[in-house]
Amino acid sequence: MTEVAIPYGAYWSTPFARWQGSFAELHSLKFAAHVAKDALAQRKLDVGLFDHAALGLSVPQKGAFFGLPWLMGQLGAQDVAGPTISQACATGVRLLQSVASSVREGDASVTLAIAADRVSNGPHIYYPAPHGPGGTGEHENWVLDNFNFDPYTGVNMLKTAENVAAEYKLTTEEQNALTLVRYEQYEEALKDDSAFLKRFMSLPFSVPDPRFKREQGVLQGDEGIFPTTAEGLAKLKPVMEGGTVTFGGQTHPADGNAAMVVTTPERAAELSLDPHIGIRIVSFGQARVKPAFMPAAPAPAARRALQAAGIQVKDLAAIKTHNPFIVNDLVFAREMDIDPLKMNRFGCSLVWGHPQAPMGLRAVIELIEELVIKGGGYGLFVGCAAGDSAMAIVVHVREQR
Repeated sequence: MTEVAIPYGAYWSTPFARWQGSFAELHSLKFAAHVAKDALAQRKLDVGLFDHAALGLSVPQKGAFFGLPWLMGQLGAQDVAGPTISQACATGVRLLQSVASSVREGDASVTLAIAADRVSNGPHIYYPAPHGPGGTGEHENWVLDNFNFDPYTGVNMLKTAENVAAEYKLTTEEQNALTLVRYEQYEEALKDDSAFLKRFMSLPFSVPDPRFKREQGVLQGDEGIFPTTAEGLAKLKPVMEGGTVTFGGQTHPADGNAAMVVTTPERAAELSLDPHIGIRIVSFGQARVKPAFMPAAPAPAARRALQAAGIQVKDLAAIKTHNPFIVNDLVFAREMDIDPLKMNRFGCSLVWGHPQAPMGLRAVIELIEELVIKGGGYGLFVGCAAGDSAMAIVVHVREQR
């Protein structure tokens, strides 16, 4: 089986904008293609390189039935096909697993994993029922209704966090303390005029108008992040009566897109911004836990990824997590016997937001850049997803001078 590599620098992410913000009117697939054109040109990567691609999308957009082929057509690669993948917040890692499998099995040589979501203004869907009483069908708000109700367990996302917090006896004070650290870690990414973010993000970022004809605004970075202090967190009350989780201890919905090139080690060296930096995708892991305990799922997924990689948690040089609730990180650290303060350097989705499909891709990009800064090593990204599930990925970075 072929080794799977990522060319250094052959990845990108938009800033993430809090929903109903600067990206709220942009069609997510058209926006992803618009950004990818510029990103490929900046990296001197010709779209003709790709012989396979996959799209991650968890919130449908008009025309999304045509998915990946439509997006690649917009890029000028009308001969490239591939799947459209949706697995809620695990979409990014599942997307990487899909394209990595195509490379490993020899079905593709240079692939593009690209993910986009606009959580703002999600579709309102009507399901006809002509044989029902009066012929009246059913309808749903794709985003809000699914945030608020799991059809299998009958509870909302917040309730899963409260269930886990109760089982692990986590207090609001514990959650607030770690939440504050996560915001402080993000501040490191903003130092020196956002030097860390500029390693993979074009800043200032030109926001196009909905027709992608002209600039309608400029972002200096992620949009809609509230200043957070210990005093401010302490003033917040739990959202659910009798609960522990406040608005401060959970992420916010967002819009944006991200992408990554996945290929063979030989092609990676050719396409890399620095051919002396070797990046390998090592392994994946997934898990599902008992109903309505979603924030507990990352630990077993991480264990499976580590086992598949043949390493232990002590061998990791960096860890990034998707933490829709800070409860996720507290439980993960306890289960894996690690210090929660040593995870999520430079920030995490708790802070910069939750556009679902591209969220995991951005986190893996940040993980890679952190490993490069550290001089290499193994890195783990893991995050939960709807249906009390989770996915994890292990990558390895090394200098090859």
